[in-house]
Amino acid sequence: MIGFISYLVNGISLGSVYALIALGYTMVYGIAKMLNFAHGDVIMIGAYVAFTAVSGMGMPPVVGVLLSVVACTVLGVLIERIAYKPLRKASKLAVLITAIGVSYFLQNVALLIYGANTKSFTSVVTIPALKLMDDKLVISGETIVTVVACLIIMAGLMTFMKYSKSGRAMLAVSEDSGAAQLMGVNVNATIALTFAIGSALAAIAGVLMCSSYPALTPYTGSMPGIKAFVAAVFGGIGSIPGAFIGGILLGVIEILSKAYISSQLADAIVFAVLIVVLLVKPTGLLGKQIQEKV
Repeated sequence: MIGFISYLVNGISLGSVYALIALGYTMVYGIAKMLNFAHGDVIMIGAYVAFTAVSGMGMPPVVGVLLSVVACTVLGVLIERIAYKPLRKASKLAVLITAIGVSYFLQNVALLIYGANTKSFTSVVTIPALKLMDDKLVISGETIVTVVACLIIMAGLMTFMKYSKSGRAMLAVSEDSGAAQLMGVNVNATIALTFAIGSALAAIAGVLMCSSYPALTPYTGSMPGIKAFVAAVFGGIGSIPGAFIGGILLGVIEILSKAYISSQLADAIVFAVLIVVLLVKPTGLLGKQIQEKV
């Protein structure tokens, strides 16, 4: 029983990382209607910035995290401005190919700067582990911080979208960008802000992920980025609570599959579950069916 609870806690911890990444995916898709497959590599850049600040320059962990957030926010805005803005009216295929190109570009920049060797990431979490059930169940400080951060960020995003002027502008653009522009909304600025927020979340996710799993390479963000996209689709892409629920479920399924079935088949099981969910509910768990007007 304790073993199952331990696996469940680990699954929730991993799922919280997926949820943080998926929140960035789902915001960009929900508002800009595009899939930013370079998002996973922004995570990797954020982790490298924190690694350089903390391990390379001896800065406090908090400063490293803040620098990572700032760097990824700027990077996200630059990517949107240089790579995606010129393709605003292009086909979705052109945008998708561009996103893949940006992903490979970021990976190769990291390769040139840091090399292909795995870096040992120093955790930025300093709170002690929580010991329960006569020390038989240990919940790491990284797990506690990751889950709490995910909950706070999700609640903050929902509040921001509902009550702030910029959040309401995002909702308007997500519904109909043309009508929003006619009503005075600056669509380009709104999309840039969306990328900035999503990239800042990617930085936090990268730092927390590498704190829990301290191995950093230029390809660190690739598979988590894909799984986070799966989580966003699982929960209903475009839905903030859906991204959170999808991420948590994905993490739990992956860890339990590794523990009780096969570590080699865990990824296949995760994708199989996604296929089953989409067959039953094509819009995802919390996704809404959109009626096309003709």
